[in-house]
Amino acid sequence: MTTDTSSTQKPGSRRKKRGNPERFPLFPLRDIVIFPHMVIPLFVGREKSVLALEAAMAENDKLILLATQKNAKTEDPGADDIYTVGTICQIIQLLKLPDGTVKVLVEGKRRGSITAFRQNSDYFEVDVEPLSEGGVNGSEVEALKRGVVASFENYLSLNSSVPAEVLQSVSTMADPSRLADSVAPHLNLKIAQKQELLATVPPAKRMERLLALMGAEIEILQIEKKIHARVKKQMEKTQKDYYLNEQIRAIQKELGGKDEFKQELRSLEAKAEKVLLSAEAREKVHSEIKKLKLMSPMSAEAAVVRNYVDWLLSLPWGICSEEKADIKAARSCLDGDHYGLEKVKQRILEYLAVNALVPGMKGPILCLVGPPGVGKTSLARSVAKATGRSFVKVSLGGVRDEAEIRGHRRTYVGAMPGKIIQSLKKCGSSNPVFLLDEIDKMTADLRGDPASALLEVLDPEQNASFNDHFLDLDYDLSKVMFITTANSIHAIPRPLLDRMELVRLEGYTEHEKLAIAREYLVPKQAGSNGLAGRGVNLTDAALLEIIRRYTKEAGVRNLEREIGSVCRKIAFSLVEGGKLRRTVQPKLIAGYLGPPRFKHGEAPHEDAVGLVTGLAWTEVGGELLNIEVVTLPGKGKLTVTGKLGEVMQESAQAAMTYVRSRGELLGFSKDFYQHLDIHIHVPEGAIPKDGPSAGITMACALTSALTRRAVRRDIAMTGEITLRGTVLPIGGLKEKLLAAGRGGIRIVLIPKENEKDLAEIPKEITAGLTIHPVSHMDEVLGYALLGAAALPSGALFGEAAQPGAENFVTPH
Repeated sequence: MTTDTSSTQKPGSRRKKRGNPERFPLFPLRDIVIFPHMVIPLFVGREKSVLALEAAMAENDKLILLATQKNAKTEDPGADDIYTVGTICQIIQLLKLPDGTVKVLVEGKRRGSITAFRQNSDYFEVDVEPLSEGGVNGSEVEALKRGVVASFENYLSLNSSVPAEVLQSVSTMADPSRLADSVAPHLNLKIAQKQELLATVPPAKRMERLLALMGAEIEILQIEKKIHARVKKQMEKTQKDYYLNEQIRAIQKELGGKDEFKQELRSLEAKAEKVLLSAEAREKVHSEIKKLKLMSPMSAEAAVVRNYVDWLLSLPWGICSEEKADIKAARSCLDGDHYGLEKVKQRILEYLAVNALVPGMKGPILCLVGPPGVGKTSLARSVAKATGRSFVKVSLGGVRDEAEIRGHRRTYVGAMPGKIIQSLKKCGSSNPVFLLDEIDKMTADLRGDPASALLEVLDPEQNASFNDHFLDLDYDLSKVMFITTANSIHAIPRPLLDRMELVRLEGYTEHEKLAIAREYLVPKQAGSNGLAGRGVNLTDAALLEIIRRYTKEAGVRNLEREIGSVCRKIAFSLVEGGKLRRTVQPKLIAGYLGPPRFKHGEAPHEDAVGLVTGLAWTEVGGELLNIEVVTLPGKGKLTVTGKLGEVMQESAQAAMTYVRSRGELLGFSKDFYQHLDIHIHVPEGAIPKDGPSAGITMACALTSALTRRAVRRDIAMTGEITLRGTVLPIGGLKEKLLAAGRGGIRIVLIPKENEKDLAEIPKEITAGLTIHPVSHMDEVLGYALLGAAALPSGALFGEAAQPGAENFVTPH
């Protein structure tokens, strides 16, 4: 290519040169490449370009060469600034606009290569040699055509900016060169890449290059689509929430809701200043309120934060009930609500006395253990009344989730504090009497062990900083007086039991039940059934009839039910029109309550062989336990029936071993057990029974059955036996003696080590009983078996026999 600056040829006389190059005006393009067969409007502002267009319009064929600048920012390009391959175009239309610019519509005709620049003073002129593409055919070109169409279709599916009609036009083109030139302008390629396609003259090579560039573009579009889908998915919810919140905010602004939210925040801040929060809690409240100010009032997170702050501010931080210091008034209050229970009352009065001397001391943690119906729960209520504290009760029966005690963490939906914090909020005091009822009925499962969570609550050294999961900060429980109740301590974990002060509530005596019924239950039931003020009265004899023959319990719950039943019958008779019966005598009880349900004071009618009365203690009080033993010819089989627990079955084995070890002294042959089958049975087989205290009873029954000596009908016994015959101590002595008195027993054998416990047994229980402490099984046999059996000297306690001496086991 050469540059010639000689004078230009006049319009209308384009001259021919050797090699048949043609001379055309040059129109330099910026940021666009024109391909053959392409029709496109252009806006022209540069003066040289306008003059070049006018020169072309002056020619008959109106042809002009359009070539692209290498740098679009160059305002006055030279020969080196323009690509040498361009497109010869025909001007279809030229319009001059009012602002001085020109709009021109051109159509690409064919490729041309600039061989020389002919510059004049007005515009560029160039010598152009047309580029011949040559003939194209063959299967390779056909394959390339199909590939281009398929790739272009894929490209259009990813790029929605290209009209769908373009694909229909392209797919029908038979000329491969025109196909390539028609597809290239629609691709999002760089100017240099499009110029490369324009400069590639052979159609096959051009289509190959086009396929490569189109493949790269398709890959980029696919990645963009994935990114767009991912971002859209991430942003969709955020945008939706944003738009909804903006709409809500606008609605609130119209309704004044924003002002209400601000007013609520001011109210929370004012309340936080008034509440006696701990330093940790105050910092937490201020932090949460500050966070709340930055949130939308209707957002879910704002509701969670608001609920949390409300909980913190509604707790009784530093608020305590004023305790009563009058010991006499407290004693009068306790005595007025409960009959008996002196141990518990004394313990409460001791606490009040010490608290009067040492204000602010930590509250005691008491565990009231006793059978149902003895007044454990109502006693806790009376303690609150006597001390002037608020009363809170939480029932732990069936609780198996640790969160019931410690609460749920705030991250969970619907989270709330545990029952400890909830109850303190409800009572509005930091020093209530807090009753944890039925603490022995808790269980553990996969959600945690609530008993372990209570270790912190019931430990005076730790509960000053109790941390509820929901609050996530310390709360002082040291001023709370915790009282727990249980029917038995066996189900309470040892670490938890160690943290509590046990106070046992034994069953009521007959005298106590009579007093409770007369002073409390009859007036209460008369009032509940509409008989208050009508002079209805149950005589002591009638009450004793109900106690003895219609109830069999350690407490007074069933007694209250039966008295209520009598009152209802009287009320029914009154409303029906009958005469009001003011005084209820014993003979009328059967008419109100039906036939007697239990026998009272009736011992077995005759002495029997192999039948012994034992004494048992259950969660509902003391019971008489009959044990039967029968021997049959056999091969030494020992059968134990009556739904006995593992411990009681082991007691039967121990009793049998003891009897075998004493066989010769009792007059048996050495191998007597090999020729006998022995059956031990405890009646009422539907009721589970367990415990070691029936050991001496079983041994006595076995000895009676094997020696054929009868057992006294008016004797009962309790005690654990060892293989050597030693009698070990037992528990529940008061309840067992009560059961003996109810059952008409006159003589009771108890372990020697339990003799010290008799000092705490009320005299009305032991008044009708003869109690013999025993330390060895031989003593038991001496008291229980009728008739004398000659034994060698020293046989009572397993000592060596004294030659020529005799010893007789006789009833004492």
